[in-house]
Amino acid sequence: MGLAEPASIYETSEPVGIRDEIDALNIRFAGATAQEILSFALSERFAGDIAMVSSFGADSAVLLHMVSGIDPSAPVIMVDTGKLFPDTLRYRDQLVEQLGLTDVRSQKPAKPVLSEADPAGMLWMSDTDACCHVRKVVPLEEALSGFGSWISGRKRFQSATRSSLPPFEYEGGRVKVNPLADWTAADILAYARDKDLPPHPLVAQGYPSIGCMPCTSKVKPGEDARAGRWRGQDKTECGIHLPTLGKELDGSGI
Repeated sequence: MGLAEPASIYETSEPVGIRDEIDALNIRFAGATAQEILSFALSERFAGDIAMVSSFGADSAVLLHMVSGIDPSAPVIMVDTGKLFPDTLRYRDQLVEQLGLTDVRSQKPAKPVLSEADPAGMLWMSDTDACCHVRKVVPLEEALSGFGSWISGRKRFQSATRSSLPPFEYEGGRVKVNPLADWTAADILAYARDKDLPPHPLVAQGYPSIGCMPCTSKVKPGEDARAGRWRGQDKTECGIHLPTLGKELDGSGI
């Protein structure tokens, strides 16, 4: 059974019966291990039509390690916004080599788009939503072109907006797989230690959630793990995990 041709974020149609299938998958895989969910997605249901999207951030090594054990040739997409910490780029290179990942794709914003929307590179100071859209949402949509599904590393404990995250979702014209949805921070740490995975160097400096350098700050003890992202703003997501993939900002998009 295969999905219909994946719709783009600019279309409203969806494959017939996809919502029912997602509901059935969430029932079937309730209580399943992350490896079972990943293996099913990569090797069975969405084989050849799925990519993992990774920020190579604080918790990324765990899911990347699992993927490498199932299929090291699986496409892994990283959006390089041009505003990432240098530590993150070095960490990416370290993990790629250590885990033997053979198809890691670094997607950057198109230069013509940046020249028009953010010529000075300072859009983040005046409009973080627009900056995220131009530097992350649009490049990711381009990178996912041709894929009907993708793997996310989101977890319920990360924030209130993710507290009811299911293993499988359908949004933005694609199936999204969340193998670590029910994992806790302790689960992540235990797995990383058991597999001797290198930590992101910024974690020890007080960054449990790591995004772009201008919009990421240290987190104080007791704060939400994502409290350092867009601190002081009424913003909790960059846009790639919104139903429209962040398309609509002011009603007209960018």
